[in-house]
Amino acid sequence: FFIVVMDVAPLGLYELNESVSDCLSQQFADPVWVVAEVISLSENRTGHCYLELIEKQEDGAIIARAKATIWASLYRQLKPYFIQATGTPLSVGMMVALQVEVVFHPNYGYSLNVKDINPEFTLGNRLLQRNKTIQRLHDEGVFGMNKELPLPALPYRLAVVSAQTAAGYGDFMNQLQSNPVGFKCYTHLFEATMQGETTSNSVIKALNDIEMTIDLWDCVVIIRGGGATSDLNGFDNLELARRIATFA
Repeated sequence: FFIVVMDVAPLGLYELNESVSDCLSQQFADPVWVVAEVISLSENRTGHCYLELIEKQEDGAIIARAKATIWASLYRQLKPYFIQATGTPLSVGMMVALQVEVVFHPNYGYSLNVKDINPEFTLGNRLLQRNKTIQRLHDEGVFGMNKELPLPALPYRLAVVSAQTAAGYGDFMNQLQSNPVGFKCYTHLFEATMQGETTSNSVIKALNDIEMTIDLWDCVVIIRGGGATSDLNGFDNLELARRIATFA
Protein backbone atom coordinates (compact mmCIF):
# COMPACT_ATOMS: atom_id res chain seq x y z
CA PHE A 1 0.00 0.00 0.00
CA PHE A 2 0.99 3.62 -0.40
CA ILE A 3 1.28 6.27 2.28
CA VAL A 4 0.34 9.73 1.09
CA VAL A 5 1.95 12.57 2.98
CA MET A 6 0.13 15.90 2.70
CA ASP A 7 2.43 18.87 2.92
CA VAL A 8 -0.51 21.26 3.48
CA ALA A 9 -3.59 20.94 5.62
CA PRO A 10 -6.62 19.71 3.63
CA LEU A 11 -9.58 21.99 3.07
CA GLY A 12 -12.96 21.24 4.51
CA LEU A 13 -15.70 20.86 1.91
CA TYR A 14 -17.43 24.01 3.11
CA GLU A 15 -14.17 25.95 2.87
CA LEU A 16 -13.61 24.68 -0.67
CA ASN A 17 -17.14 25.61 -1.68
CA GLU A 18 -16.71 29.03 -0.12
CA SER A 19 -13.60 29.54 -2.26
CA VAL A 20 -15.49 28.48 -5.39
CA SER A 21 -18.28 30.90 -4.47
CA ASP A 22 -15.79 33.75 -4.00
CA CYS A 23 -14.15 33.01 -7.37
CA LEU A 24 -17.49 33.02 -9.17
CA SER A 25 -18.53 36.23 -7.41
CA GLN A 26 -15.39 37.92 -8.67
CA GLN A 27 -15.62 36.49 -12.20
CA PHE A 28 -19.33 37.28 -12.54
CA ALA A 29 -19.68 40.41 -10.47
CA ASP A 30 -22.47 41.62 -12.76
CA PRO A 31 -25.43 39.73 -14.26
CA VAL A 32 -24.87 38.17 -17.69
CA TRP A 33 -27.20 37.23 -20.54
CA VAL A 34 -27.45 33.52 -21.34
CA VAL A 35 -29.34 31.64 -24.06
CA ALA A 36 -30.82 28.22 -23.26
CA GLU A 37 -33.79 25.90 -23.71
CA VAL A 38 -36.29 25.41 -20.88
CA ILE A 39 -36.53 21.66 -20.18
CA SER A 40 -38.60 21.88 -16.99
CA LEU A 41 -40.59 24.57 -15.21
CA SER A 42 -42.54 24.62 -11.96
CA GLU A 43 -44.17 27.25 -9.78
CA ASN A 44 -44.49 26.62 -6.06
CA ARG A 45 -47.23 27.83 -3.77
CA THR A 46 -45.19 30.85 -2.64
CA GLY A 47 -44.89 32.11 -6.22
CA HIS A 48 -41.29 31.21 -7.01
CA CYS A 49 -40.58 29.79 -10.48
CA TYR A 50 -37.97 27.04 -10.82
CA LEU A 51 -36.42 26.27 -14.20
CA GLU A 52 -34.04 23.70 -15.57
CA LEU A 53 -32.09 24.98 -18.56
CA ILE A 54 -30.12 23.04 -21.16
CA GLU A 55 -28.05 23.60 -24.29
CA LYS A 56 -28.06 21.05 -27.11
CA GLN A 57 -25.80 20.24 -30.01
CA GLU A 58 -27.15 20.00 -33.57
CA ASP A 59 -27.69 16.24 -33.08
CA GLY A 60 -29.81 16.88 -29.99
CA ALA A 61 -27.18 15.80 -27.45
CA ILE A 62 -27.31 17.86 -24.24
CA ILE A 63 -23.95 19.54 -23.58
CA ALA A 64 -24.85 21.81 -20.66
CA ARG A 65 -27.43 21.95 -17.88
CA ALA A 66 -28.22 24.37 -15.05
CA LYS A 67 -30.98 25.15 -12.58
CA ALA A 68 -32.41 28.64 -12.41
CA THR A 69 -34.83 30.49 -10.14
CA ILE A 70 -37.11 33.45 -10.69
CA TRP A 71 -38.02 34.66 -7.23
CA ALA A 72 -41.69 35.42 -6.62
CA SER A 73 -41.29 39.20 -6.30
CA LEU A 74 -39.79 39.38 -9.80
CA TYR A 75 -41.85 36.56 -11.33
CA ARG A 76 -45.06 38.47 -10.59
CA GLN A 77 -43.76 41.15 -12.96
CA LEU A 78 -42.01 39.00 -15.60
CA LYS A 79 -44.83 36.48 -16.06
CA PRO A 80 -47.51 38.92 -17.40
CA TYR A 81 -44.85 40.92 -19.27
CA PHE A 82 -43.70 37.82 -21.17
CA ILE A 83 -47.27 36.73 -21.94
CA GLN A 84 -48.20 40.18 -23.23
CA ALA A 85 -45.09 40.38 -25.43
CA THR A 86 -45.21 36.85 -26.88
CA GLY A 87 -48.85 35.84 -26.58
CA THR A 88 -47.91 32.74 -24.57
CA PRO A 89 -46.63 31.90 -21.08
CA LEU A 90 -43.08 30.84 -20.40
CA SER A 91 -43.09 27.07 -20.93
CA VAL A 92 -41.09 23.90 -21.48
CA GLY A 93 -39.43 23.63 -24.87
CA MET A 94 -38.92 27.35 -25.35
CA MET A 95 -35.61 28.93 -26.26
CA VAL A 96 -35.07 31.90 -23.96
CA ALA A 97 -32.58 34.68 -23.37
CA LEU A 98 -32.27 35.33 -19.64
CA GLN A 99 -30.25 37.85 -17.69
CA VAL A 100 -28.89 35.87 -14.75
CA GLU A 101 -26.85 36.26 -11.61
CA VAL A 102 -24.41 33.37 -11.23
CA VAL A 103 -24.39 32.00 -7.68
CA PHE A 104 -22.71 29.13 -5.89
CA HIS A 105 -24.01 28.28 -2.43
CA PRO A 106 -21.71 26.16 -0.25
CA ASN A 107 -24.63 23.91 0.69
CA TYR A 108 -26.77 23.90 -2.49
CA GLY A 109 -24.19 24.31 -5.25
CA TYR A 110 -24.33 26.15 -8.57
CA SER A 111 -27.47 27.88 -9.83
CA LEU A 112 -28.68 30.94 -11.67
CA ASN A 113 -30.91 33.70 -10.33
CA VAL A 114 -32.94 35.21 -13.16
CA LYS A 115 -33.02 39.01 -13.22
CA ASP A 116 -34.68 39.68 -16.58
CA ILE A 117 -35.96 38.00 -19.75
CA ASN A 118 -35.95 39.09 -23.40
CA PRO A 119 -39.24 38.04 -25.04
CA GLU A 120 -38.09 39.31 -28.45
CA PHE A 121 -35.44 36.58 -28.53
CA THR A 122 -38.08 33.87 -28.00
CA LEU A 123 -40.29 35.31 -30.73
CA GLY A 124 -37.35 35.65 -33.09
CA ASN A 125 -36.11 32.13 -32.41
CA ARG A 126 -39.56 30.66 -33.07
CA LEU A 127 -39.80 32.51 -36.39
CA LEU A 128 -36.23 31.52 -37.26
CA GLN A 129 -36.97 27.83 -36.69
CA ARG A 130 -40.14 28.05 -38.80
CA ASN A 131 -38.28 29.75 -41.64
CA LYS A 132 -35.53 27.12 -41.46
CA THR A 133 -38.15 24.39 -41.81
CA ILE A 134 -39.73 26.11 -44.83
CA GLN A 135 -36.34 26.67 -46.45
CA ARG A 136 -35.36 23.04 -45.89
CA LEU A 137 -38.52 21.87 -47.67
CA HIS A 138 -37.75 24.22 -50.56
CA ASP A 139 -34.17 22.91 -50.73
CA GLU A 140 -35.48 19.33 -50.86
CA GLY A 141 -37.89 20.27 -53.63
CA VAL A 142 -40.99 19.09 -51.73
CA PHE A 143 -42.50 22.33 -50.44
CA GLY A 144 -45.31 22.49 -53.02
CA MET A 145 -45.56 18.77 -53.77
CA ASN A 146 -48.87 18.19 -51.97
CA LYS A 147 -50.50 21.05 -53.89
CA GLU A 148 -50.00 19.11 -57.13
CA LEU A 149 -52.26 16.23 -56.07
CA PRO A 150 -55.68 16.22 -57.81
CA LEU A 151 -58.67 16.98 -55.59
CA PRO A 152 -62.19 15.74 -56.47
CA ALA A 153 -64.68 18.45 -57.31
CA LEU A 154 -66.88 17.20 -54.44
CA PRO A 155 -64.68 15.43 -51.89
CA TYR A 156 -66.95 13.56 -49.49
CA ARG A 157 -64.72 10.85 -48.01
CA LEU A 158 -62.71 12.73 -45.41
CA ALA A 159 -59.94 11.34 -43.20
CA VAL A 160 -59.78 13.71 -40.24
CA VAL A 161 -56.72 14.13 -38.02
CA SER A 162 -57.61 15.81 -34.73
CA ALA A 163 -58.31 15.20 -31.05
CA GLN A 164 -61.71 13.75 -30.16
CA THR A 165 -62.34 16.45 -27.55
CA ALA A 166 -60.92 19.38 -29.53
CA ALA A 167 -63.31 22.31 -29.92
CA GLY A 168 -62.08 22.81 -33.48
CA TYR A 169 -63.03 19.24 -34.39
CA GLY A 170 -66.50 19.71 -32.89
CA ASP A 171 -67.01 22.94 -34.83
CA PHE A 172 -65.83 21.28 -38.06
CA MET A 173 -68.25 18.38 -37.70
CA ASN A 174 -71.12 20.69 -36.79
CA GLN A 175 -70.56 22.87 -39.86
CA LEU A 176 -70.17 19.82 -42.08
CA GLN A 177 -73.36 18.14 -40.87
CA SER A 178 -75.47 21.29 -40.97
CA ASN A 179 -74.33 22.69 -44.30
CA PRO A 180 -77.22 24.57 -45.99
CA VAL A 181 -77.26 22.47 -49.18
CA GLY A 182 -77.44 19.14 -47.34
CA PHE A 183 -74.24 17.79 -48.86
CA LYS A 184 -73.44 14.43 -47.24
CA CYS A 185 -69.90 13.52 -46.20
CA TYR A 186 -68.37 10.40 -44.73
CA THR A 187 -65.71 11.14 -42.12
CA HIS A 188 -63.44 9.03 -39.96
CA LEU A 189 -61.38 10.42 -37.11
CA PHE A 190 -57.73 9.40 -36.86
CA GLU A 191 -57.11 10.70 -33.38
CA ALA A 192 -53.88 12.52 -32.58
CA THR A 193 -52.41 14.74 -29.90
CA MET A 194 -52.67 18.31 -31.14
CA GLN A 195 -50.54 20.15 -28.61
CA GLY A 196 -47.49 19.48 -26.48
CA GLU A 197 -44.22 17.68 -27.06
CA THR A 198 -45.82 14.59 -28.68
CA THR A 199 -47.76 16.54 -31.33
CA SER A 200 -45.49 15.94 -34.30
CA ASN A 201 -45.03 12.20 -33.69
CA SER A 202 -48.74 11.73 -33.01
CA VAL A 203 -49.87 13.49 -36.20
CA ILE A 204 -47.24 11.63 -38.26
CA LYS A 205 -48.57 8.33 -36.90
CA ALA A 206 -52.12 9.32 -37.85
CA LEU A 207 -50.99 10.17 -41.38
CA ASN A 208 -49.19 6.84 -41.64
CA ASP A 209 -52.38 5.05 -40.58
CA ILE A 210 -54.39 6.93 -43.19
CA GLU A 211 -51.90 6.07 -45.91
CA MET A 212 -52.47 2.37 -45.25
CA THR A 213 -56.07 2.85 -46.50
CA ILE A 214 -55.38 5.74 -48.86
CA ASP A 215 -57.81 4.52 -51.56
CA LEU A 216 -60.72 5.06 -49.18
CA TRP A 217 -60.22 8.83 -48.89
CA ASP A 218 -60.67 11.84 -51.12
CA CYS A 219 -58.64 14.12 -48.86
CA VAL A 220 -57.13 14.47 -45.41
CA VAL A 221 -58.17 17.26 -43.04
CA ILE A 222 -55.89 18.20 -40.13
CA ILE A 223 -57.81 20.23 -37.55
CA ARG A 224 -56.24 22.31 -34.82
CA GLY A 225 -58.31 24.97 -33.07
CA GLY A 226 -57.21 28.09 -31.24
CA GLY A 227 -55.09 28.39 -28.13
CA ALA A 228 -51.75 29.73 -27.03
CA THR A 229 -49.18 30.38 -29.75
CA SER A 230 -46.76 27.97 -28.12
CA ASP A 231 -49.33 25.17 -28.48
CA LEU A 232 -48.78 25.32 -32.24
CA ASN A 233 -45.00 24.87 -32.07
CA GLY A 234 -45.27 21.16 -32.82
CA PHE A 235 -46.51 21.98 -36.32
CA ASP A 236 -43.23 23.73 -37.16
CA ASN A 237 -41.45 20.41 -36.73
CA LEU A 238 -39.40 19.52 -39.84
CA GLU A 239 -40.38 15.83 -39.90
CA LEU A 240 -44.08 16.63 -39.64
CA ALA A 241 -43.87 19.38 -42.26
CA ARG A 242 -42.01 17.03 -44.61
CA ARG A 243 -44.57 14.24 -44.02
CA ILE A 244 -47.46 16.56 -44.87
CA ALA A 245 -45.70 18.00 -47.93
CA THR A 246 -44.92 14.56 -49.35
CA PHE A 247 -48.17 12.87 -48.32
CA ALA A 248 -49.82 11.11 -51.23
